[in-house]
Amino acid sequence: MNPILLQASGGPLAGILETAGGTIANVGLKVIGAIILWIVGRWLIKFAIGLLSNSLKNSTIDSTLIVYLKSTLGVLLNIVLIIAILGFFGIDTTSFAAILAAGGIAIGAAWSGLLAHFAAGAFLVVLRPFKVGDFITAGGITGTVEEVGLFVTTINTPDNVKTFVGNNTIFSDTIQNFSANPYRRVELVAQLDGTVDPNEAIALLKGRLTQIPNVSTDPAPDVEILEFTPMGPVLAVRPYCNNVDYWQVYFDTNKVIRESFGQAGFPAPKQHFAVHQSAA
Repeated sequence: MNPILLQASGGPLAGILETAGGTIANVGLKVIGAIILWIVGRWLIKFAIGLLSNSLKNSTIDSTLIVYLKSTLGVLLNIVLIIAILGFFGIDTTSFAAILAAGGIAIGAAWSGLLAHFAAGAFLVVLRPFKVGDFITAGGITGTVEEVGLFVTTINTPDNVKTFVGNNTIFSDTIQNFSANPYRRVELVAQLDGTVDPNEAIALLKGRLTQIPNVSTDPAPDVEILEFTPMGPVLAVRPYCNNVDYWQVYFDTNKVIRESFGQAGFPAPKQHFAVHQSAA
């Protein structure tokens, strides 16, 4: 074969192979650079969030707001990192931002509930019906607030179950904050037999309730007749205590009721009936 023809036919092929090899090498370098950028960017994001967290811990800013700011900052910085990586590949980030905005509108229309949770989370942080560490009932869940996130609030229930409740579910429902006030009332009842003098039982319980640890003396415990049943009077037994001592006082009060009535010799409550016989 003529060497001139071989050179002529091989020249373009060699050029194509050389161009393809250069393109592959360039793309490979960009992929490696993007991976490095992602790793470094993620480390910087964690470092920035940690720095923010440490700086805010020593401030007077509420811990609930700190958690919310950390979550928001994390999401924003990750979006910036993704846009930077796309720009590194030569993609027009301006166009991408427009697409992202249009996509956000479309997603927002489809996921309006998700945006509602986000907006409700912002209102919860601003209005502050509760904070991290408070014992609340909200959205049908009772427990201690662990975190107020962008979309959900994390609550640990008394039986140690971590529960995630949508912010909009909480914000649109009734919220009970048991930690907001300095004390809380424990509500119990004590059934008396009809033969027992209720005034004696009331005086006995009032003296014993003040001896229970963590029971408040101001206000003092309330012991009054609540209602009457076929067995006898029912006493309302209501000591006051701090929220963290609620269950300890609750159970100790039950013990005091049983021990006090037993030591006083009060008979066990039973129904009393009067039978009348008339002559036929």
